[in-house]
Amino acid sequence: MLDATQTQDNLLEVNNIEVIYNHVILVLKGVSLSVPKGRITALLGGNGAGKTTTLKAISNLLASERGEVTKGSILYRGERVADLNPAALVKKGVIQVMEGRHCFEHLTVEENLLTGAYTRSDSAAVKRDLEMVYEYFPRLRERRRSQAGYTSGGEQQMVAMGRALMSRPETILLDEPSMGLAPQLVEQIFEIVKAVNEGEGVTFLLAEQNTNVALRFAHYGYILENGRVVMDGDAAELRENPDVKEFYLGMSDEGRKSFRDVRSYRRRKRWLA
Repeated sequence: MLDATQTQDNLLEVNNIEVIYNHVILVLKGVSLSVPKGRITALLGGNGAGKTTTLKAISNLLASERGEVTKGSILYRGERVADLNPAALVKKGVIQVMEGRHCFEHLTVEENLLTGAYTRSDSAAVKRDLEMVYEYFPRLRERRRSQAGYTSGGEQQMVAMGRALMSRPETILLDEPSMGLAPQLVEQIFEIVKAVNEGEGVTFLLAEQNTNVALRFAHYGYILENGRVVMDGDAAELRENPDVKEFYLGMSDEGRKSFRDVRSYRRRKRWLA
C-alpha cells in the first residue's frame, strides 16, 4: 500500500492540450487535469464531450485515428511522453482499458488474461498475478476455460480489466466501464475498481458518463463539455454542487428533473470566469 505522502504526488499531468483530427476538427480545446498517485480520478461528461479523446491522447493512440496533440503537454512522472509509442508507455506503467472491452473472442478467459503478461518473463510472478486477478474477479475463475466471446458483457469487462492488471500497471486509464451493463453489474465493477485501488495501489483515471456512480467511488472529478473542462473538484463536493445535481444527476431543489424540463443553463463555466 501507498503511504499518505505518496498519494498526493501527481503521477500524470495534462497541461492545456488541444487535439485535432484530420488536420481540421478541433476536439479538445485546452484540457488540463492532474491525476494524483494512488487515487481514483473521474473524467465526466456526456457523449462527445472529449473523454475518450483525452484518454487516447494520454496513451498515444490518436495516430491510428488521424488525430494529434497540437498544443500543450502530457507528463508522466514529470517526463514528457508524447513521443513514446503505446507499447513503451505500457512499459512505464500506463495501460488503457478501451471502451467496448475488445476481448479476443476466440481465446478462453484465461488465455485473454495471460495476453496481458505477454512481455513478462517472470513466470512465477505471472502465475501469482493470475491468482490475484481471480481473487478480485472470482467469476472469471469460474469461466476461465470458456471462450471470451461467449461470456456476458459484464464478464468481458472483467476480462479487460483483469488483462490490464496482468501487465502490473501503475496507472489504468479506464474508458466507460459501465457501458451496456445492468446497474447491479455497474456497482460490482466500480467496487472492484475501488478494491484494486486500495489493495494494489493502482492509480485510476476513468472516463464515465454515469456521473452518479463515478462520483461515489472517485476521489476527484473533472467535468468536460465540448472539449473543455467546465468544472472540477473533490468528488464529494461535486455530488453536492447544485449545478451538477441538476444537469448531471437529474436532481434539483424540487426533486428529480428531466433535461427537457430545464429552461435555464446556469452552470458557471470556468473558462469564462
